[in-house]
Amino acid sequence: MSDDRLYLEQLLHQDIPLTQALGLGVLGWHGGELRLSLPLAANFNHKSSMFGGSLYCGAVLAGWGWLHLSLREAGINDGHIVIQQGQIDYAEPVLSDAVAACSAPAVAEWDKFLALYRRRGMARIRLHSRILAGDTEAVRFSGQYVLHR
Repeated sequence: MSDDRLYLEQLLHQDIPLTQALGLGVLGWHGGELRLSLPLAANFNHKSSMFGGSLYCGAVLAGWGWLHLSLREAGINDGHIVIQQGQIDYAEPVLSDAVAACSAPAVAEWDKFLALYRRRGMARIRLHSRILAGDTEAVRFSGQYVLHR
C-alpha cells in the first residue's frame, strides 16, 4: 500500500471510527482521483442491497479524503475540513461491493480555492463523487466542503 493510501486509511479509521464499521478501505490515489472500497457485507439492508446511509457516507468520505490528500500535497495542514451541504442521487441499487470515487475539480476552481484559503483562512469548494458497482455508476453525489483554520 502506498504511503498516501496507508496514511489516509489510518487517518479515516482513527478520526472517523464509523469508517471501520463500514469496512471502508483506500483503494487508490493517483491521477487526481481517490478511490475507496465499500463492501456490501458490512453495509447491506433488508433488501440485500447496500444501505443508502452507507452509500451517502462513502460518497462524502471520497470527497473529504480527496480534499485532505490534495491539501497535503499543496502543503496545507492547518485547516479543518467539514461538509457543509450534500446532494445525492441514488440512480441504481448497489447489489455488490462498490467503489466510492472522487476526481479533481477544474484546475481554475482548485487554484481559486487555495488562494482564498491562504488569504482568508476559509474557503469552500464543490466536489463530485460517485459510487460504482462494477461498471455501473449507481450513485452521484455533489458536496460543498469548507476548509477553515
